[in-house]
Amino acid sequence: MTTATLERWEGALARSARGDAAAFADIVREHQSMVFSIAYHFLHDRSLAEEAAQDVFLRLYQNLASIKSPQHLLFWLRKVACRRALDEVRKLPKTPPASLEDVREPAAELPDSDPLLGEGLRRTVASLPKDARAVIILRYQEELDLAEIAEILGLPLNTVKSRLERSLGILREKLRRWRGGKAR
Repeated sequence: MTTATLERWEGALARSARGDAAAFADIVREHQSMVFSIAYHFLHDRSLAEEAAQDVFLRLYQNLASIKSPQHLLFWLRKVACRRALDEVRKLPKTPPASLEDVREPAAELPDSDPLLGEGLRRTVASLPKDARAVIILRYQEELDLAEIAEILGLPLNTVKSRLERSLGILREKLRRWRGGKAR
C-alpha cells in the first residue's frame, strides 16, 4: 500500500471506531469483494456466501476498536472470513463421494482454453476436504504466502506446507482422472 492509501485507511478506521457510519461503509465497500470471494470459494453458494460476508462485517463493526492498522484489518477480515466459511461448511449436509465408475469421462482431451477445464478445476477444488480446500484457496486465490496462511488458520508453518503439498497431489490425481488419464 502507498503511504497515502495507508493514511486514508487509518483515518477511516479511526473514524469508524468513533461511530462514523460513512467511514465504516467505505471500509465495507473496499473489502466486500475479497470477503465474499473467500466465502464463495468455500461454500459454492451465493446466498450462503453473502450471509457469511455480512456476518464478517457485523463482527468487524463489533470489534472495530481492536483493529490496529489497515494491514491488521486485512488480516483480520481474511481470518474471520475463512473461519466463518469453515463453520458454514461444517453445517452443510455431507454428500457421499462419487465413485470413479459414476463419473463420466470426457470423450476427448480438452484444449487449454476450454472453459470446461476451468469449471472442472473449480469443481475439483470444491471436492477437496475443507482443510485442504482452505489452504488451496488462500494460497492460489488470495495469493497469500505460506506464513500468512499459517497465521490465518492458526497452524504451524510445516503443517501448512504439508497440507498444500498433499492437496496439490490430490488435485493433480483428480484432474488426471477427470481428463481421462492423459498426463501432460
